[in-house]
Amino acid sequence: MEQTSNRITIRGSLAALPVFSHENHGRRFFRFALDVPRLSGTSDTLQVVASEELLSSVEITEGDLVQVSGQVRSFNSRQTAGRKLIISVYAEEMALCGGEPVNQVALEGAICKAPVFRRTPLGREICDIMLAVNRPYRRTDYLPCILWGRTAQEVSRLEVGARLTLTGRLQSREYIKVLEDGGSERRTAYEVSAITAAPLAHTP
Repeated sequence: MEQTSNRITIRGSLAALPVFSHENHGRRFFRFALDVPRLSGTSDTLQVVASEELLSSVEITEGDLVQVSGQVRSFNSRQTAGRKLIISVYAEEMALCGGEPVNQVALEGAICKAPVFRRTPLGREICDIMLAVNRPYRRTDYLPCILWGRTAQEVSRLEVGARLTLTGRLQSREYIKVLEDGGSERRTAYEVSAITAAPLAHTP
């Protein structure tokens, strides 16, 4: 996959037909989900946003194997319970495509929050970071990333502002959110699980 600042290619089955999402500068956008199996057998259900023009170029039905290439995007949704970071795949290319599942991400950006290093109960090392990835027109996507093992150790030592390039996959994860009224609800979080990561040399 081409190494640019923000690229993703996924291939999976269409979970449901696209539904209208929003309109921007006279263009209509639709949202749908792709189920992308992992090697472990579990699946990531990934949200995709595509323009009406792109969707009209491909005739898709529920269950079809679809390949999407584009960028990982973030959006801050203001809700009554507070802000929520929405992560989705912005589709630039789309096609019906057979073959094995694909989930490849390549990002380049700056660490915008202090890395959080921790260990699982079984002792596995994990580091959580938030990567700020620039896009044109002075917009920025804020993408949660998780790193493992020795890579987690190395990245945890980096300071806010350090630039990083990484590859991995976009994954979905369900969790239980405890609400202020004492209740709880099931939510889905999205993050990039890094396979490789390397700091970039600072250039003045």
